[in-house]
Amino acid sequence: MASRAHPVDGDVSSATDGGDLPIKSSPHRHKVGVPPKQNMFHDFMYTFKETFFHDDPLRHFKDQPKSKQFMLGLQSVFPVFDWGRSYNLKKFRGDLIAGLTIASLCIPQDIGYAKLANLDPKYGLYSSFVPPLVYACMGSSRDIAIGPVAVVSLLLGTLLRAEVDPVTNPDEYLRLAFTATFFAGVTEAALGFFRLGFLIDFLSHAAVVGFMGGAAITIALQQLKGFLGIKKFTKKTDIIHVLDSVFNAAHHGWNWQTILIGASFLTFLLTSKLIGKKNKKLFWVPAVAPLISVIISTFFVYITRADKQGVQIVKHLDKGINPSSFDQIYFSGDNLAKGIRIGVVAGMVALTEAVAIGRTFAAMKDYQIDGNKEMVALGVMNVVGSMSSCYVATGSFSRSAVNFMAGCQTAVSNIIMSIVVLLTLLFLTPLFKYTPNAILAAIIINAVIPLVDIQAAILIFKVDKLDFIACMGAFFGVIFVSVEIGLLIAVSISFAKILLQVTRPRTAVLGNIPRTSVYRNIQQYPEATMVPGVLTIRVDSAIYFSNSNYVRERIQRWLLEEEEKVKAASLPRIQFLIIEMSPVTDIDTSGIHALEDLYKSLQKRDIQLVLANPGPLVIGKLHLSHFADMLGHDHIFLTVADAVEACCPKLSDEV
Repeated sequence: MASRAHPVDGDVSSATDGGDLPIKSSPHRHKVGVPPKQNMFHDFMYTFKETFFHDDPLRHFKDQPKSKQFMLGLQSVFPVFDWGRSYNLKKFRGDLIAGLTIASLCIPQDIGYAKLANLDPKYGLYSSFVPPLVYACMGSSRDIAIGPVAVVSLLLGTLLRAEVDPVTNPDEYLRLAFTATFFAGVTEAALGFFRLGFLIDFLSHAAVVGFMGGAAITIALQQLKGFLGIKKFTKKTDIIHVLDSVFNAAHHGWNWQTILIGASFLTFLLTSKLIGKKNKKLFWVPAVAPLISVIISTFFVYITRADKQGVQIVKHLDKGINPSSFDQIYFSGDNLAKGIRIGVVAGMVALTEAVAIGRTFAAMKDYQIDGNKEMVALGVMNVVGSMSSCYVATGSFSRSAVNFMAGCQTAVSNIIMSIVVLLTLLFLTPLFKYTPNAILAAIIINAVIPLVDIQAAILIFKVDKLDFIACMGAFFGVIFVSVEIGLLIAVSISFAKILLQVTRPRTAVLGNIPRTSVYRNIQQYPEATMVPGVLTIRVDSAIYFSNSNYVRERIQRWLLEEEEKVKAASLPRIQFLIIEMSPVTDIDTSGIHALEDLYKSLQKRDIQLVLANPGPLVIGKLHLSHFADMLGHDHIFLTVADAVEACCPKLSDEV
């Protein structure tokens, strides 16, 4: 509890009663400046620019000849024309090694991720051929590796299966998948083109951590079907139904050969990952381990004919590059609405993951990426992909990390990866016929383990309990209900937190730091002293219609509590209420009405309202609304110290 300075002769206790309380003016005191009146159109354009074009994307075009502007425009849409001019053999060597490394990782992962989406394995490979080529031309990140990812594959598969059964209607399911991919791309591109990328920031970091962790556990549980060799498995994704399905099959549905293969290679994959973590120079070990696992396990199953003993295998995998799928996209009918709905959800999640990955690695290499350009690139990539038999692709964190560690220099590493996938599609797909499903399950389990970020959850718990609730809400929503419900919970809690912070802003009572003219929160600085007869309150938010009544009522409650303490301690009554308005960045008409109501209420109690340091927007609106005239210009000060000095000059001099 902050202490109160003792009253001195000539302080506020000697002020006359009735009307506005006298405030001493000082010739050395600066007045609060009122900004010049802005033209309404200019004011609107400034707000519009700061909202949608805060990075001033056209600044490079100023004072440039037409030919230069054309080239800059081309480079803006296709960054390959920018970095491609300085490309050299040294950079190609780094990209070649990185591209070959991530290709060895992506091929087995793509086959497994396609199964997560309830699609034929070839569609996973298709999605690592065309989309990376498009991104390499349009994307601005040097490190991101493009392709299918586990979380989006699971989300897409879950949403699609809720509409169409992939077993009874495989053709309709596939068409709906392409439709959803098309509209996922349209959503991403539209957000980037209209510069609405800030919308994805509404999904808080805590909610993303919880959602990703829950999705990772759900994905791992789904792999128990292939890992244990279970033939009859639940179509639901929640943990209760999955574990019930697993244990019901324990007596007759588990295959020991499958379990042996899966457990052996999962141990190998985890060991290789541990080796890579301990020695950064051996980053390539965990990168090539999945492909080595596929080769060895496939050879083992082929020579032992373990598939005859109940070991489930991939079977036939079509050769050839992506066929056109434009004619399979729904542009009318009931499935159009379904495709749009699924595509928007999948596109937003894919976008959130890709932009986060791009920003992470850009920060590590100290370069900038344009979030809106990234969205356009990802959107065009998925639109083109939907027309070439691909499903939703985005940035993969595991592959991007390997790409970064392997020394990639530019997006050419994605092109190298695409070429390797192309060669695989043309010549090597028959070799995957005897690949056991258990090894694909092991590869996916190994890939999703890092998504369960326990350290991040612990940090969230320590820093912000409300954030932790959002994290756990998303986590438990995914594992106990479904992926889409978990996502809905994550978004809902994120919005609820925003609404709570907007409608219930923080306020604080301020005291003077001894031997200074600084006034700070008395809870943060217990040594701060409160001036007798003066209550200083800081409002830590803009005052809008959504919180104006709360701010007024909270200030009045602070005043009531302080008056009770003053009365109990036989100290001078409160005669001045100073509101520190530095954090109040804006105010609307509801906020001004709240201040007017507060002023009138205080006048009836012989308490003078004083404002300290209102910002340019706030003071401008207070003048336009004539509240400044009502309050009195001599009751508006540049700092709290100025206000206190004017209210009780002798005490301020002694402090």
